[in-house]
Amino acid sequence: MSSFVSKRVQGLPPYLFSVIDEKKKRLQEKGVDVIDLGIGAPDLPTPDFIVDRLSKELNDPSNFKYSGYSGCQEFREAVADFYKRQYDVELDPNTEVLTLIGSKEGIAHAIPAMIDPGDAVLIPDPGYPVYRTATYLAGGDCIDLPLDSNDGYRPNFSRLSQTICEKAKLMFLNYPGNPTAATVELDVFEEAVAFAKKHQIGVIHDSAYGLVTFDQFHAPSILQVKNAKELAIEFGSLSKSFNMTGWRIGYVVGNSKIIRALSNIKSNIDTSQFLPIQKAAAEALKSDYKTVEQNNSIYNERLEKMLDALKGIGVNVEKPRGSFFIWAPVPKGFTSQQFAEKLLEEAGVIITPGNSFGPSGEGYFRISLSVPTNRLDEAVRRIKSLNLEVTKNVPNH
Repeated sequence: MSSFVSKRVQGLPPYLFSVIDEKKKRLQEKGVDVIDLGIGAPDLPTPDFIVDRLSKELNDPSNFKYSGYSGCQEFREAVADFYKRQYDVELDPNTEVLTLIGSKEGIAHAIPAMIDPGDAVLIPDPGYPVYRTATYLAGGDCIDLPLDSNDGYRPNFSRLSQTICEKAKLMFLNYPGNPTAATVELDVFEEAVAFAKKHQIGVIHDSAYGLVTFDQFHAPSILQVKNAKELAIEFGSLSKSFNMTGWRIGYVVGNSKIIRALSNIKSNIDTSQFLPIQKAAAEALKSDYKTVEQNNSIYNERLEKMLDALKGIGVNVEKPRGSFFIWAPVPKGFTSQQFAEKLLEEAGVIITPGNSFGPSGEGYFRISLSVPTNRLDEAVRRIKSLNLEVTKNVPNH
């Protein structure tokens, strides 16, 4: 008798962070005080002025109808204005901007809009797991895009064979990076666009952490590259920069033909986001970004503390310029999974093992700084206490 579950879904592994969340719940049920540095979900509140706009729109019954399939005009115009202010990039809000129910949703729907089953997708290694699972669900073939760990995790196109270049139809990029926290200058995007044009490959740049930066660094947009819109789209999210994860609001901008194809898929599947959320998000994008700067200041303080704690156990990491992640090598003698299990079992601290992000992630781990500062301080204390155990009690493998 049929199981009523497709073979494709049967072959899909559980989502990484849902597995971590289940493990966390089991430990908490046993009375363990768990500090979760695994998932990248901001602990800081959504700014009051955004919540106030939402409250205002909730009092208007006309907002309770369906949104337009592409999202409301105010939000799409706010996205276009943001790109002009932040990057000096001109966008047509009617053809080059599309509202999303979070960028994760948009990425999952963009892949079948851009490839056919059997087409190959270049996926950063290491990289955000959703790129792989969404490609798998779309019937595409995942091909690792090597990132050069000795050169700031920029793409190493020279390691791709001619056969792979001919087979690939789509390429993902992600800066500031998850999990690597890598940042790049515009020249990396220029190289990527030139490579994509040569081989006729579409490009998706995931810019979810584009506004989470430190030390006067400003992350560029791939659309700043001349003629990038001929083949590229860029995803953005208000989740990280405005602490709006649960609101589920994001956008995609760039190539109008790709956006039209994505819009076609979405109009057959969803009816965009709740109008009051879109209008509150527009208010966020039209703001002066002072709240973003305040958030980044808090993350920067936490970053300094955690880097000091890691140094105390012999893990030296160069300070990243973006995201709220730390990507670090595991101490000598551990695999990624072993070190994550040691921290969880002996310190009650959850980190994400690097092998969860692709083959090249082995030997690393990721820490998220999105927990209240007092809990991070406690995690720092616990990690520092592991010093002697790490150096003496674990045999080399």
